[in-house]
Amino acid sequence: MPSTPILNNANPFDDPAGSGSEAGAAELDSHNVLSVDRNATLTLGTDALIVLDEGLRHRRAAANCCGLVPQLGKTTRAIPFYNVLWAELKEFDVTIHYALNTGKKSCAVAYINYNIVDKSLHAKSWIDRLLQRAYPPNTKRRKRIKVLINPFGGQGYAQKLWTRGVEPIFAAAHCEVEVEKTACRGHAVEIAEKMNVDAYDVIACASGDGLPYEVFNGLARRENAVRALKKVAVAQIPCGSGNAMSLNLNGTDSPSLAALAIVKGIRIPMDLVAITQGSNKYYSFLSQAVGIIAESDLGTESLRWMGSFRFTWGILVRLLGQTLYPAEVSVVVENDDKHAIKEAYRHAIQVSEVARAKQLTQDDREEDRLLNGQDNDIPTLRYGTVQDNLHSDFQTGDMPTLGNFYVGNMCWVSPDAAFFATALPSDGKVDMVNIDGLLPRSKSLQMLASAGDGGVIDLPEVSYRKVRAYRITPRVHQPPSQKRLRAKFRQWLGGAGKQKEGLIAIDGEAQCMNLVA
Repeated sequence: MPSTPILNNANPFDDPAGSGSEAGAAELDSHNVLSVDRNATLTLGTDALIVLDEGLRHRRAAANCCGLVPQLGKTTRAIPFYNVLWAELKEFDVTIHYALNTGKKSCAVAYINYNIVDKSLHAKSWIDRLLQRAYPPNTKRRKRIKVLINPFGGQGYAQKLWTRGVEPIFAAAHCEVEVEKTACRGHAVEIAEKMNVDAYDVIACASGDGLPYEVFNGLARRENAVRALKKVAVAQIPCGSGNAMSLNLNGTDSPSLAALAIVKGIRIPMDLVAITQGSNKYYSFLSQAVGIIAESDLGTESLRWMGSFRFTWGILVRLLGQTLYPAEVSVVVENDDKHAIKEAYRHAIQVSEVARAKQLTQDDREEDRLLNGQDNDIPTLRYGTVQDNLHSDFQTGDMPTLGNFYVGNMCWVSPDAAFFATALPSDGKVDMVNIDGLLPRSKSLQMLASAGDGGVIDLPEVSYRKVRAYRITPRVHQPPSQKRLRAKFRQWLGGAGKQKEGLIAIDGEAQCMNLVA
């Protein structure tokens, strides 16, 4: 669910929301203008609701000599339609609730209220047109939202963030909300597996990335798994230490801005990656990692006292120590030409922007087919499970000095790391990054620094490919006897002193690996 910039308090007649001048505003279609009390008008502009109120010019401000001296302010303000949450007419009063920016990364509910001068039916039709602008045809009003709160995630602030920053926005938008707290790890899997998917439009997870991962896997366990996965949108209210889902789909890791994005969001398709390990099957929406990233994420639990810096510390210790994670890797490669990958990505973005501008929606026949219960079974994996023989399309190679194996379905993995710069949500492929563990330390630090702007793909030392399937078989790495003590010290320094098994991270969740000698 994409996000757009919120409230702009600039003069609306200086931007596309206005008509170029105050005189020009009067020339707008009279059907788009509502006259209200206090010598004010409300106008439906191109992109925003224009409030022209002469009373604003002489409004007293508390910060101006305790409000004793009139503040000479602007008589107009613009409220982007994206920010309009609801509008209603009661008797002869019109009230409009909207999201007002309260900082660089937050918003809160505000409202304007006026008495209507025009007592005709024009006011009701004007309200209808405003709501049509605020909620275009592909945006559902009054969404039915199932909110799952993980009270233990992140720093344990999820409940407070929900109550203060998110719940008021959902309420102002007249959303139907049902809240449930998760009690333990795996609880969201059970909830998603048993819930009535026809009762909700959105499952919103007030958590880190762990709860959405559980919800997807719970929906995938159902008998009508495909229908359930396509019927209910899964969204994130960022309240954890890892909020990659919200960064990618809402465009923010702010709970309040994410709430606004959910209210105004449209349903978009998104790939899930099937992961098999032994007889187990998992579904990943974000990333899978073996090596430095996985160990720095999951192998630093003993360093939680460092806060979010523990991830950076874990990566630095392992990079500078040139830690190795040897493995055999088999891949079905779609494209390994970095230039071609970037060009294909640019073209896909252009096509997406055109479709968004035209407000294209899913074909109604496709929606009906899904809701009528057809094609409910998850399709058989084209390339089989880990227990099947390798398909002929696989290319297999031994990587004795592998340092980092990272596969992603979304661009941002954290607020400061756009690791998969060309990842697309529904292209049937994943982006794979492989980095040699013996990379010079200076190059390793350069790679770490370039992650913030998506520059990892441009480094010649980084293998970046679009793939359709892969298998990885980790191997035991035994350093020479003279280096074993040093390796154990680095392991302790990196927070994994007691770790005896290798780790794979699936959407930030830990899975143990069976190492092959």
